[in-house]
Amino acid sequence: MSNTGFSHIPKKVKKIKTDYRTICTSLPVPESIPILERVYQTESHSMHGQLPIIWDKAEGFQVFDSWGNKWIDFSSTIFVANSGHSNQRIINALEKLIKKPLLQTYTYTSPERHDYLDYLINNTPSYFEKAFLLSAGTEATEATLKLMRLNGIKEGKKKGGILCFEGNWHGRTLGAQMMGYSSQQKEWIGYLDPNIYHLPFPYPWVKEAISDPRAFFRKSIQELCEKERIDPKNDLCGIMMETFQGWGAVFYPNEFVQEISLFAKENNLLLTFDEMQAGFGRTGELFGYMNYNVIPDLIACGKGSSSSLPLSIVLGSKKVMDLPEIGSMSSTHSANPMVCAAGKANLEALLEDGLIENSKKLGVLFHEQLNILKIKFSDYISHVNGTGLLAALIFNNSDNNPLSNLCDLISEKCLHKGLLVVHTGRESIKLAPPLVINHEALFEGLNVLEESIEESINELYGKVT
Repeated sequence: MSNTGFSHIPKKVKKIKTDYRTICTSLPVPESIPILERVYQTESHSMHGQLPIIWDKAEGFQVFDSWGNKWIDFSSTIFVANSGHSNQRIINALEKLIKKPLLQTYTYTSPERHDYLDYLINNTPSYFEKAFLLSAGTEATEATLKLMRLNGIKEGKKKGGILCFEGNWHGRTLGAQMMGYSSQQKEWIGYLDPNIYHLPFPYPWVKEAISDPRAFFRKSIQELCEKERIDPKNDLCGIMMETFQGWGAVFYPNEFVQEISLFAKENNLLLTFDEMQAGFGRTGELFGYMNYNVIPDLIACGKGSSSSLPLSIVLGSKKVMDLPEIGSMSSTHSANPMVCAAGKANLEALLEDGLIENSKKLGVLFHEQLNILKIKFSDYISHVNGTGLLAALIFNNSDNNPLSNLCDLISEKCLHKGLLVVHTGRESIKLAPPLVINHEALFEGLNVLEESIEESINELYGKVT
């Protein structure tokens, strides 16, 4: 019956009524099953895999269905709704535009486009002088690949070599998947770009990477250059880094990134960060790379850049951003007035309504509580990763084997208790509440998570001691 792996047989669950959560039906809701099944029949199954819930509306940090149920959202619709679901600033901006009316301008300029670009450039670091607006994150990472290689050509590089990292993910289109690491995701391509290389990722469980991050990078790049006969000054043009590995909120050691930045300067390479999940306040900073104290040449943003409509962004210097000829890098929906209005209202909310500061302040408490859970469930939770209102719990047993089934069950129990978490399908559960969440709701959600973890462990492995 299910296209997601989760049970679609309605189950009686405990009724819940708090200020922030309401569960008043069986779950999945019996009336929702025909709707879900019809979607499975008419839509490619590549779009499925989430928990069986049908959203009716979402406001702030809460999600509602049509049958009276209400959840605290720890997913932000997978890192999109940073400024909150249905943020009033965004709704007001869109209503104003709809009433004009103006929905699309192709690449002609609109007042909304001018106003957003002006506000964006004036409120981001001065080394970002120009922006390129697109619709999807994978478009933005593709654009950075093109820009890095165009810059390499301009600088007289012999090859367009791009350094990437094992385990990173950059999107679903051709160049983005080649820069990503999953071999399974690349099988459809049929060939691999010989000038895209992958270096080892400095995971926190790799002792060599943690003991001396700078030496770990230098050793890795030396081995790659020797194996592939690469001269960095002539054969490489850029470095692409996912700001943190999305599946588990795994950050690099600061010294590792700083050594990469130094290497990029030594060899005239453009340093690029994929900020899809990290950008726009999620980590307690405007952009996630700021946690590393480095200055990138390019960043690719999406998701939280509008907290609503499809908007992605590449930011960089004039020198790099103006490399493509006029008309050679654009998109039908680039700088659409609707997304520009939403993007500006979203950034205003983040900067002017204190949401980034809320992410930083509550983030400290958030991670304190998650680390308490790690201690309590130490036989099951191996790592707590992240910063700000971003976290991932990594579940491994004492033999370091992944506990994916446990994560599936925890996610489902959270749903039944009025909490939405990010179900990754592997040994991690990601947590990313909208930055408008308050202290009380955050801790209520954490209590639900704790209950769900304990019940799931008891169900699968016996009582927690």
